[in-house]
Amino acid sequence: MNQDTALPHSAAAVADDPFTPPASSALWRSDFLLGAATASYQIEGAIHEDGRLPSIWDTFSATPGKVLAGDTGAVACDHYHRWEADLDLLESLNFEAYRFSIAWPRVMDEAGRPNAKGIAFYKRLLERLKQKGVRTFATLYHWDLPQHLEDRGGWLNRDTAYRFADYADLMSRELSGLVDAWMTLNEPWCSAYLGYGNGHHAPGLANGRYATQAMHHLLLGHGLATNVLRANDPASTKGIVANVGRGTADSSSPEDVRAARRFEVQHNAWILDPLLKGAYPEELFELWPGTEPLVLEGDMKTISAPLDFLGINYYFRTNVKSDGAHGFVEVPLKDVERTQMGWEVHPDGLRDLLIGFGRNYENLPPIYITENGMASDDRVSDGEVNDTQRISFLKRHLAAVDAAIKAGVDVRGYFVWSLLDNFEWAFGYERRFGVVHVDYDTQVRTPKRSAELIAHFIAQRRALDGA
Repeated sequence: MNQDTALPHSAAAVADDPFTPPASSALWRSDFLLGAATASYQIEGAIHEDGRLPSIWDTFSATPGKVLAGDTGAVACDHYHRWEADLDLLESLNFEAYRFSIAWPRVMDEAGRPNAKGIAFYKRLLERLKQKGVRTFATLYHWDLPQHLEDRGGWLNRDTAYRFADYADLMSRELSGLVDAWMTLNEPWCSAYLGYGNGHHAPGLANGRYATQAMHHLLLGHGLATNVLRANDPASTKGIVANVGRGTADSSSPEDVRAARRFEVQHNAWILDPLLKGAYPEELFELWPGTEPLVLEGDMKTISAPLDFLGINYYFRTNVKSDGAHGFVEVPLKDVERTQMGWEVHPDGLRDLLIGFGRNYENLPPIYITENGMASDDRVSDGEVNDTQRISFLKRHLAAVDAAIKAGVDVRGYFVWSLLDNFEWAFGYERRFGVVHVDYDTQVRTPKRSAELIAHFIAQRRALDGA
């Protein structure tokens, strides 16, 4: 750890520990991974260095009015220059696995040729993680599409799926043997709906038909990439990451119950059905009539190629009622706990979704919770960050995971979002999700009390495993 990292106050952190799970929890199993997650555009910075090309998020965040306070990822956490210290920090907090993403614009030029300097960065990162005994989970696409591909239509252009497969081919050849688990896409729902359906995220387009066609090409790219990954790096496992949402009905009326079901069709089945059943849910196009994507022969077979694991990202639930037609409208609940994002804290939603997926999908693969966490307005006081709400949030959600495991769902690990405070997309730097505080002016890292308690729990588990 270097001078840019404030040392943990471990003794204070473990006093009256409010985090450690009960002895009966499955989380004490040594084969249950506990890790931390990040994403390239949110932490790396160095957007003009060593041959990196512009991404859609460079373009979007530089457009006035698109990101809160005009923030961009140009510097972010400066991880591109501080990666060694950040990995030392990861190790000091006892995390057993690290989920990160590769920046597509950093590793290839416009002609698809490898960028040696960009690839070398990820090789060094992975090699150091291996030296530290940390399991490596690499995401190929966490939203930073090269801008030159968006200029040719982005995910609305079927060719982007084939270019994604080329990218997967290059990375899996270059990094073979260094990655324990590959994830093709992070949250295709966000890429398709927020990027092409309502314009909240890059590239900022807003058309329902765009969203469903972009989703189809994203999932096609996933299937094509999965086949390439299997060929090039057979010892690794392969999966995809889906963000899921729990929908609840505002009343017991049939209309509201159907509205809640359709919320979950739009948020969950839209992605999981093609992956695990080989077809889009018909109810999706009753909700969004006239938005059926162009699907060519063989596409669904490619998309539904078997997965070694499924990554699940969960943050909150949404209470809805019928809109009087085919859809739903949100009805915010009063007097419930919320995070800095305004999202309701509802751990039972994670438990219910996991158990429901187990019932609905006969071929449900093993699951990793690849993101779970919360934003709060954290401040450093006397060298410490006492993030009591986050500690409670994480403990309750881990208890929900434990309940799902005891109900028979094969959940193999949990990654807190995020290791570091970072660029939170359209919300810029205001919303802090990290278990490590980042001072964006000085780049000093300060582990929050949540990080220290997680480290203490993992140390306890290791001690028991070695006894």
